Amino acid sequence: MPELRTRKGKYVFLCLRIAVVMVGIVWAGVWITQEQRWSNITAVFHKMNMGIFILTLGIFIVCQIIIGFRWWLLLRVQLIFISLWTAVKLYLLGWFYNNFMPSSVGGDLVRAWYVTKHTDKRFEAVLSVFADRAIGLLSTLIIAAFFYSLFLAGQGEKLNLTGKGDSFAFLARHKSAILYIFLAVAAVFCVLIVYRRTRVILNKIWSLLCHHSWATVVKLKLTMAVYCRKPLTLFIAFILTVGAQIVVITGFWILGVNMGIDAGIKYYYVFFTLMWVVAALPITIGGIAVMEGGLVYLFVHVVGVEPEAALALALCQRVVWMVASIPGAVVHLIGAHLPKDFFIDSNERIA
Repeated sequence: MPELRTRKGKYVFLCLRIAVVMVGIVWAGVWITQEQRWSNITAVFHKMNMGIFILTLGIFIVCQIIIGFRWWLLLRVQLIFISLWTAVKLYLLGWFYNNFMPSSVGGDLVRAWYVTKHTDKRFEAVLSVFADRAIGLLSTLIIAAFFYSLFLAGQGEKLNLTGKGDSFAFLARHKSAILYIFLAVAAVFCVLIVYRRTRVILNKIWSLLCHHSWATVVKLKLTMAVYCRKPLTLFIAFILTVGAQIVVITGFWILGVNMGIDAGIKYYYVFFTLMWVVAALPITIGGIAVMEGGLVYLFVHVVGVEPEAALALALCQRVVWMVASIPGAVVHLIGAHLPKDFFIDSNERIA
């Protein structure tokens, strides 16, 4: 029965994510058909040089290989000696699942599952995937904060989150009601804590969690200690991430300039990184609709870019992501993500 409820919950969550994607696509379709927007978007695409687009795509693919190298370094910290090419293939496979597959599992969990087929250090291998993701998200946030504080904050630039824009007007008008709802939920939770029966149930749950998770916590502590003893490797992973993301965003800036978008590169560094973090949240599938809508909103309301041009740029980024995911699909189809034989963490094969 609990398994059935869990399965139903996953299906409901998946349906909600698909619904968000569908609503975003329908809304964009309706918006494009109004006035002369479709012809304006077509005109923007006509300005684009296909060679510049291919260059941007090539830059993105190379940087994905660099990120795969970053994960390979984190695996070696845990003495997991799979080949660099294997790490890159598994990373590309995870990237494909992130962008194409309508699943609540996500590319990180797929990558974590298959890397355990290449080593007997399964816990450490899985943890390396989430350490890799944490470094990626932290680096992205640091880039956004750095360029915002360096170029935008000192010049009086700020994101339009005051309710003057259409997207946030509802939140601005009803912020008091939202606060009261939050306080009411907190009060209900506090009342439940007062009742003895509720406390007993919570204590049982806590005891169960402690019983089953203590060994995992100890192992997690030991594994994280290994990373802490390798600060140079973590620093190199951080530098690789920052460098790869800056190069990718610069490529999109070159593409934007080619499409006639009049916006400084500083805005790209802030907006793209900010929306990449938002897209990592399990709101939709691969961040579809949410990321595009966020980029359009920021470029239009903060920089003053024409909506059609901003949407064309956002769609170009989506196409780059999708095309760059094709190698991951090939890896899956030919079974290159699975080891030919079982390997332990050494350079020799078991006979």
